[in-house]
Amino acid sequence: MTARRLDFYFDFISLYAYFAWRRLLPMCDERGVELVVHPVVFGKLLDHWGQLGPAEVPPKKTFVYQSAYRYAALHGFEFDPPRSHPFNPLPALRTALPEVSGDAQRVVVSAIFEAGWSHGAEIGTPESLGPILDRAGLDGAALLHAASLPAAKAGLRAQTDAAIAHGVFGVPTMRLGELLFWGNDQLDHVALALDGRDPLDAARVDAMLARPRAIDRKAQHARQPRPARR
Repeated sequence: MTARRLDFYFDFISLYAYFAWRRLLPMCDERGVELVVHPVVFGKLLDHWGQLGPAEVPPKKTFVYQSAYRYAALHGFEFDPPRSHPFNPLPALRTALPEVSGDAQRVVVSAIFEAGWSHGAEIGTPESLGPILDRAGLDGAALLHAASLPAAKAGLRAQTDAAIAHGVFGVPTMRLGELLFWGNDQLDHVALALDGRDPLDAARVDAMLARPRAIDRKAQHARQPRPARR
């Protein structure tokens, strides 16, 4: 049976989330699948699962940008990242909450993603977001005011906590029932699952996961403390 709902977890700070967003919209629309959009705080996911972000590992950051420019060139769109990265994604994420953006959620998400990752705009402050939202035909001032209220702050925390409860550990993540697909390179697999043609053999995966561990990596030593995340 073809699935009728797909959950999408993202943070504007992730270029791979932008790449996934570009393909997910037509993928779901073509299939009549409901796309449920969840802004989450990537930093909180990293903290919960004990990971570093790509920008926090210097050679990985270099690889990510090299890969991104190749991907955009091969897929025929402009890649021009935000003027500063990493940036504070909280104002943008709160603006993209369903309880803030309402029926305009897709427009809000697309406008911010495209401005930041295809046009090099600053998207980390309310002052920079207002004109972006206005140009998309929205009331930027009203949206940003709603995003600044305590209810929006609580809403973003709730979205992030719910994502963690579902096992989401990174962005972008697509959830189909209890199946998680992490990364924009998983979209072909998502399409197969949406069409009821997922080749996954869950029993074999479970058997593999039950195998005993033969060695564990030693704890890292003398690591610099990470700055607190909001």
